[in-house]
Amino acid sequence: MLQTVAATMPPPSVLPGADPILAIRGLHAAYGQSEVLHGLDIAVAPGEIVAVMGRNGMGKSTLMKTLMGILPAKSGTIAVDGIDVTALKSHARVARGLAYVPQGRMIFSTMTVQENIETGLTVTGARTVPEDLYAMFPVLLEMKGRRGGNLSGGQQQQLAIARALASRPKVLLLDEPTEGIQPSIIREMGRTLKTIRDARGLSIVVSEQVLSFAMDVADRVLVIENGTIVHESLRADIDERQVARFLSV
Repeated sequence: MLQTVAATMPPPSVLPGADPILAIRGLHAAYGQSEVLHGLDIAVAPGEIVAVMGRNGMGKSTLMKTLMGILPAKSGTIAVDGIDVTALKSHARVARGLAYVPQGRMIFSTMTVQENIETGLTVTGARTVPEDLYAMFPVLLEMKGRRGGNLSGGQQQQLAIARALASRPKVLLLDEPTEGIQPSIIREMGRTLKTIRDARGLSIVVSEQVLSFAMDVADRVLVIENGTIVHESLRADIDERQVARFLSV
């Protein structure tokens, strides 16, 4: 049964026998004098998919931006594969293994599909898009000469994920990936994310409001409310009705 997580809970454990690939300890973040994240402790195991759920304004996107260095941490630490990245700029975090798909996708609309993906190659030293990326997203292969702005919402989301994967990350961060996507595409996206995890062996952290999507993809679900983790459960143990109450307005 889902248990309420007290504010004084110890740092969460990861999967048995695994050191965390992403370790967040005592993370505080603020916009000016307004603190949004209040001492988050999250550990993500290698190959684990974690869904961070919550209503709008609860801190999900702030967490993602802080992990990527877009918003500096007020205090606390962020480590990727044992390396503290808290003080690093965003591009240096990418080099250490973090990749980010922002809310709204933010692809380059006037660049072609191929050019968009190539922007993710910078930290790898590669000059051509790996064939396995196009194998994961065959629609992008068909459209690699098309401008990104001419793709549908679902296709743009695939492009944004492919661009992030081009950097060969250890941890993929996805902020509200289902926003503005039709239900049939959401289900396909869930299958794709699990395929990516299995093929690449990377971990995925996804912020999300759609519980059915989280249940499809996540190994573990966290609920954030007012900048604090208030519930945590393995997918197999989750009480969907209780989590749904946190997501309702």
